[in-house]
Amino acid sequence: MKAYNSNMKRLSRRPKPISGIVDSLMRSLGLSRTYDGWQAVANWPEIVGDTIAGISRAVRYEQGVLYVAVEKDVWRQELTMRTETILKKIQSMPYGRAVEKIQLIRGGKG
Repeated sequence: MKAYNSNMKRLSRRPKPISGIVDSLMRSLGLSRTYDGWQAVANWPEIVGDTIAGISRAVRYEQGVLYVAVEKDVWRQELTMRTETILKKIQSMPYGRAVEKIQLIRGGKG
């Protein structure tokens, strides 16, 4: 059975990637900036690599700020010195412009 739209044009049966559909939906709802910020949370291990991901965890995104929990003071100090480099890496990614600042907070890796 062939499917047609209201103009009697045949509809494509090719599946679309869900990521493209979600991106389009978020943009149409005006939520793209928030969605993009949460992409940074979700992709934290890929952004910073295994070593830093092993001692830290991106926990939330809110109004341009990516909050990263780091349990040990010494590591929080180390990441403070690397924040600019990490922020530049995030901002080079398609979703990265949403992140304007990284805020390191006390907390465990979870």
